[in-house]
Amino acid sequence: MGIGWNFDNSYARLPNSFYANVELNPVSLPKLIKLNKTLAEDLGLDIDKLQSEKGVEILAGNTAPEGAQPLAQAYAGHQFGHFTMLGDGRALLYGEQITPKGERFDIQLKGSGRTPFSRGGDGRASLGPMLREYIISEAMYALGIPTTRSLAVVTTGNTIIRETELPGAILTRVASSHIRVGTFQYVANWGSFEDLQVLAHYTILRHYSSIPNSDNRYLRLLQEVIKRQADLIAKWQLVGFIHGVMNTDNMTISGETIDYGPCAFMDTYDPATVFSSIDTHGRYAYGNQPIIGGWNLARFAESLIPLLHEDEDQALELAQNEISKYMGLYEDYWLAGMRSKLGLFDEEEEDKNLIDALLNLMQQYKADYTNTFRALTLNELEDSPFYGKEEFNQWFEKWQARMARQQQSKEDSIQLMKDSNPSVIPRNHRVEEALEAAVEKGDFSVMEQLLKVLSNPYAYSAEQDDYCKLPEPSNILYRTFCGT
Repeated sequence: MGIGWNFDNSYARLPNSFYANVELNPVSLPKLIKLNKTLAEDLGLDIDKLQSEKGVEILAGNTAPEGAQPLAQAYAGHQFGHFTMLGDGRALLYGEQITPKGERFDIQLKGSGRTPFSRGGDGRASLGPMLREYIISEAMYALGIPTTRSLAVVTTGNTIIRETELPGAILTRVASSHIRVGTFQYVANWGSFEDLQVLAHYTILRHYSSIPNSDNRYLRLLQEVIKRQADLIAKWQLVGFIHGVMNTDNMTISGETIDYGPCAFMDTYDPATVFSSIDTHGRYAYGNQPIIGGWNLARFAESLIPLLHEDEDQALELAQNEISKYMGLYEDYWLAGMRSKLGLFDEEEEDKNLIDALLNLMQQYKADYTNTFRALTLNELEDSPFYGKEEFNQWFEKWQARMARQQQSKEDSIQLMKDSNPSVIPRNHRVEEALEAAVEKGDFSVMEQLLKVLSNPYAYSAEQDDYCKLPEPSNILYRTFCGT
């Protein structure tokens, strides 16, 4: 019996212009650093054999698994608003693993070396950013947010040169697919009408199979993608997640969060919060994420114009009509989520004002986003910066009166709040602590403990208490980087 790889390569059966076949780029001394055993089992893989020398060679990109067809996907993208040709410059797709349940997942190596799309880069990645993606993507999964996942991290035995020498590493990423808004932009700009039809049809079959095979199926595709993205970004906002680089090539058609580069979670509530060192104008700030989601979806709609109607004016009208619905959908998803965070089961017209008033108080008093909702859930508000303030007391009375008007009990509301407000998130100082221990000292125990705590963020367990604490005050702003 083998490791359990069971590949189908449907993407490789698409037109040749959609990708480039790639040769493997072997590394000198691969070593398995982290294996996601639960995910491996779900994929139908033998954990012991995956950890063997042969398994690690596969995870390092030294040997392709049986049935794989390594390729690099072509795509384009608006990067900070500027359109450019891109593609997998440091990643390869082995193929699609068919699980014992019949599910299909892309198996991609990130940091696996140069491809035809590398644009002068070395195609490699360093250990810190690969561990960051592992931590954050698995935390997002535990939070119940659609996301790509991390199967494994291996070190390569080679150093890479950035500002300094860094240990090289490769992440094995698992995704429903890597089809992006940028994939459609690439085909719309450099492919034929028939190519665009092929990509849209393939995407529908893979992600939206419930769409009927009718004349309006491409319009339905646009509608469904808009819904999923509105829901996804609402979920980001509800937990204070900041992606950091919402370029169109980092927006999946499946509705999964992808490409954890300069991502981070917000501590002090402020819609203007930016962590990415390259986002100097705040384009992708926390408060802008819903707007940018709509902007990216408009670029997706533009790429579908030839498919929506043979008359371009009518096609534009159809696209604009659907895009105009996005913000309303987003607000509905967000408002429903915020009601749950406040223990509200039903709807009242003044709920939005109640929520906005709380957020304004949080911003005014520089309150921590996650801990504020945690304190409300546990009714432990003494450490909140607005505790005892008259305006908060007034808000609290309104909130209590609002809950009293619904049929559900106070206990039901508290349980809803516990289910909706994570007790812990991957706080930036804790992530940095884990990365420093791993990269600088070779100590992975800090990361392992962090991952354990983050694996059940709604548990409200005693072991999570330390991980709820804020970092020591600092005059140095926290910055994240698009590390490779």
